[in-house]
Amino acid sequence: MGPPDDIRTRLRRALGVALKARDAGAVSALRSAMSAIGNAEAVAPAARPAGTGSAHFAGTVAGLGAGEAQRRLLTEADADAIVRQEAAEREAAAGEYERGGHAAEAARLREGARALMAVLGR
Repeated sequence: MGPPDDIRTRLRRALGVALKARDAGAVSALRSAMSAIGNAEAVAPAARPAGTGSAHFAGTVAGLGAGEAQRRLLTEADADAIVRQEAAEREAAAGEYERGGHAAEAARLREGARALMAVLGR
């Protein structure tokens, strides 16, 4: 038996299953968590030196690879915390929807939260 899959792999696998099952709540939650992890890996753009760029396209950087930036590497604990936060936000929103009389939307959000927690093995 090999090492356990990382969270990103488990999210992608769960997304495939949810897509095949046409489970909109789970698909939305899983995509949201994957995007949140991707956003957390992004780094703030560095200030460009004066005189760089293209005369033809605004906001571009001249030179091969000049616009590339190394992404931040997240630990499994970081990714786990992001997925937990996504699930918690969905649970909180579900409570608000229930108080507002929107039980169907609350159920969809809770299903998404359960899908996220299932990825974490909880």
